[in-house]
Amino acid sequence: MADRGRSAPGAAPHKTAAGRPLYQHTAEALGRLLAGTAPGTYLPSEPDLARQMGVSRATLREAMRSFEERGLVVRRQGVGTYVTEAPQVIDTGLEVLESIETLARRMGLSATMGAHQVRRRAPEAEEARALGLGEGNDLVEVARVMLAEGRPVAHLVDAFSPTILPDGALEHGFTGSVLDLLLRRGEPALDSSRTEITAVSATGEIARSLSIQRGDVLLRMEAYLFTKDNQAVVHSLSTFLPGTFRFHVVRRVGRHV
Repeated sequence: MADRGRSAPGAAPHKTAAGRPLYQHTAEALGRLLAGTAPGTYLPSEPDLARQMGVSRATLREAMRSFEERGLVVRRQGVGTYVTEAPQVIDTGLEVLESIETLARRMGLSATMGAHQVRRRAPEAEEARALGLGEGNDLVEVARVMLAEGRPVAHLVDAFSPTILPDGALEHGFTGSVLDLLLRRGEPALDSSRTEITAVSATGEIARSLSIQRGDVLLRMEAYLFTKDNQAVVHSLSTFLPGTFRFHVVRRVGRHV
């Protein structure tokens, strides 16, 4: 019988009837299994688990990898794979803009900056318009991974004019939040953020940075940060790992005339 989870050499990756990679479907099933399994419990052996899910061991390993890299399961050679305690969820409202560091500190969690990169680049047309940049002006882009209790939980990218921060501001004492850095400086005087929230598929770069599979669904917030003079000064792309954040909004009931 042909292996449902393995493609022939040179063939495209096996997909479900809905056209999705089989490992993604398997990863979702694994997520449900882990959610209902007590920490410290050993999973069935790899051959048994693959057989239960109707996939090959190779597909199972691929689906399991992101859970292992995120510390949700631990594999012990010759013993088996057991479930660890799920990370604490960062629960917050969206009415007030706060950094991940601030949110984590309020909950008694440790938030640190992981891999990061600072570079200069030309703005895209929409950025140049929104940020009021003239022709030939570059942006400073800060991309980094944020960790909570040592686990990657978010990939953040902020872009802004070099005039917003003095030279060296991102080299000494920067712990991951451009927002907090600007608030400590007191200028420019910040007022509000306009944010668009969408669900996106993880790109290869973001998947590697968050230790997940390419194509996994993530929550993304794209925002512009405004001063009290209604001038946009920072363009942000924040991508959050599901299961580590829970956002909510308090809404008033509309009045019918």
